[in-house]
Amino acid sequence: MINKRWKIKEVEDTFSIKTLSESLNISEVLAKLLVQRNIKTFYQAKKFFRPSLENLHDPFLMKGMDIATRRIIQAITENQLIFIYGDYDVDGTCATSLLYLFLKELDANVDFYIPKRLEEGYGLSKEGIDFIKSKNASLVITVDCGITAVEETDYANSCGIDIIICDHHQPKDEIPKALAVLDPLIPQCNYPFKYLSGAGVAFKLAQGISEKIGKRELPLEYLDLVALAGAADIVPLTDENRILVKAGLDKINQNPRAGIEALIKSAGLQPGTLTSGQVVFTIAPRINAVGRLGDARRAVQLLITKDPQEAHTLAKVLEDENYERRKIDVDTFDDANQLVENCIDLKNELAIILHQEEWHPGVIGIVASRLVEKYYRPTIMLTTIDGVAKGSARSINNFNIYEALQKCEDILLHFGG
Repeated sequence: MINKRWKIKEVEDTFSIKTLSESLNISEVLAKLLVQRNIKTFYQAKKFFRPSLENLHDPFLMKGMDIATRRIIQAITENQLIFIYGDYDVDGTCATSLLYLFLKELDANVDFYIPKRLEEGYGLSKEGIDFIKSKNASLVITVDCGITAVEETDYANSCGIDIIICDHHQPKDEIPKALAVLDPLIPQCNYPFKYLSGAGVAFKLAQGISEKIGKRELPLEYLDLVALAGAADIVPLTDENRILVKAGLDKINQNPRAGIEALIKSAGLQPGTLTSGQVVFTIAPRINAVGRLGDARRAVQLLITKDPQEAHTLAKVLEDENYERRKIDVDTFDDANQLVENCIDLKNELAIILHQEEWHPGVIGIVASRLVEKYYRPTIMLTTIDGVAKGSARSINNFNIYEALQKCEDILLHFGG
């Protein structure tokens, strides 16, 4: 077992601690904890403890928002077919469900596409674009993916399909030549909060459209999906994320949609007191399981259905898939742990990199996280699909594994996320 070293964050701003303690009538210990989180005034503390939808940022502060909203409104008006192109994890399926339901409410001609993890892999693909082209769609909105899909976006453009990218991942040096790119992390984007989930960015797009058509309250109907995504994706619960997750959890507990209620009950819980922690450790794995082992469209179908019986049936499918995922997870972790103990010199090796051809690609990310937790080393786990090594990477605090992979991108076929 690795020896852990605790680093206590020192706070020398005694004036702010004392002032905050007096203004809030709290102990200096609690005031110090708040100052450590850069909460130094009464107003900042109020926003932290009482998150309000009134404090959400203007969606049009995000670069590309005006172009994106105009194009989508045009597509709705002209009855053009719109495809939502999502990812197969919780964030991606929630973002897909959010935009699909939102656009349906506006009488848009809309469908969705989720790539199969084992056959197509992550993100926008030529295979997916060809399928969408065969349906005569004129507009694709990617959610929780797309920011690194430079070649795929060029291909879509050549097919006469407009692409709007809605993502929250780190971009590479070259930004895809999409009609609009919504990602707080791209250069020259002055959006004041950089750490939204993929569903959070999709929500901002829905907000932007709603403001232009005079239905500002409509996106609030989908805050439950933003909360599921935000909690599951482990985004920092500060600023807008804190507001969105709090409001979304309230909606889940007070009036859950059919699919979410069925999922909660299948997990042996009841709506009313669900916490973000229960979302992370109980609800999210069930949604993720269908994407890890098969077709994540089933997760979207669960989240968008209004039929309680259909929701119950689909929740049972997710429950069964999660049971199978856990069994594969345990076997893979045991194999990986044995490799680490027998083959890795933990006294001298600064990272863990493992490969086995038979490992299931749907669980290696989970197992990599568990290895990081146990050994506190950046970890990459690889399997082989069609003769190509594919894997998942997890890291530790203060080590940016994306930047590390950039250093060796000349020997990689693809990376990102």
